[in-house]
Amino acid sequence: MDSNGHESKRRRGIYLLPNLFTTIALFFGFFAIVSANGDQFGVAAVCIFVAMVFDSLDGRVARLTNTQSDFGVQYDSIADMVSFGVAPALVIYEWALHSLASMGPTWGKIGWLGAFTYTACAGLRLARFNTMVGIVDKKYFQGLPSPAAAAAVVSLVWVGDELNARGWPVGLVAWVLTVTAALLMVSNIRYYSFKEFDFRYRVPFVTIVIVVLAVAFAMINPPMVLFLVFLTYLVSGPVITITGLRAQRRAKRGGIPE
Repeated sequence: MDSNGHESKRRRGIYLLPNLFTTIALFFGFFAIVSANGDQFGVAAVCIFVAMVFDSLDGRVARLTNTQSDFGVQYDSIADMVSFGVAPALVIYEWALHSLASMGPTWGKIGWLGAFTYTACAGLRLARFNTMVGIVDKKYFQGLPSPAAAAAVVSLVWVGDELNARGWPVGLVAWVLTVTAALLMVSNIRYYSFKEFDFRYRVPFVTIVIVVLAVAFAMINPPMVLFLVFLTYLVSGPVITITGLRAQRRAKRGGIPE
C-alpha cells in the first residue's frame, strides 16, 4: 500500500543490470558455437571462459543491487544450458569427437552420443540445482557444477588446439573426459563451492602476493594451467567424498584418531 492507503500496483518489467550480464554470458556461449563451426577452437574455448566470468557476476550484481527476481533465476538457468551445456558439447564434438567416425560408423555414433550425454546431463544438473536451492549445504555442490564441467572440457580443446592435436586418438581422450564430466554432473559427489570466501574482508599481505604470483604463473601458458586447474577440481570431488565416507565409518566404529 502507498501512503494514502491505496494498494500500489506491482511494477512490471525486468531488472536491467543482472539480466544484461546474463545476456552477455549467453552471447559468448552462442559465439563459442559459431567459432567452433569455423574451426576457431581457441576462440571458442576463450568464449566459454568469458561466459563463466559473466555468469558468476550476474548473481552477485543482483544481490548487491537487490534486484533478484524469479525471471532472473529462470533466464540465468536457460543461459547456463546454452553456455555450459550445449556449447561445450558442440565445441568438443567439432574439435575431436567427430574424428571417431574414421574408425567406423559405430564409433561415429559413439562420438556424438558422448556429446549428447554431456548436454543431457548438464540439463539434468541445472534442473536439480534449481529444485534444491536452499536445501543443500551451501559449502558444497552436489555433483560437478556445469561451469566447471564446461571449463574442463573446453580447456582440453584449447590445449589440443595449441598443440595442433588431431585424429581419433585425441577423440578417445576427449570422449572419456566428456562422458566423465557428464556423469559427475549428475552424481551425488560433493564439490567444494568456495561460497565461504568473502572478498569484502581484509586479508594478509602475503595473500595478495600469492594471488599475483598465481596470475603470473597462469600467464605462462593459460590453456595448460586452466586445464590442470579444472582437471584437479574435477578429481577433487571424488577425493572429498571418499574422505568423508571414511571419516563417517571411523566415527561409527568409534575409532576417530586424535
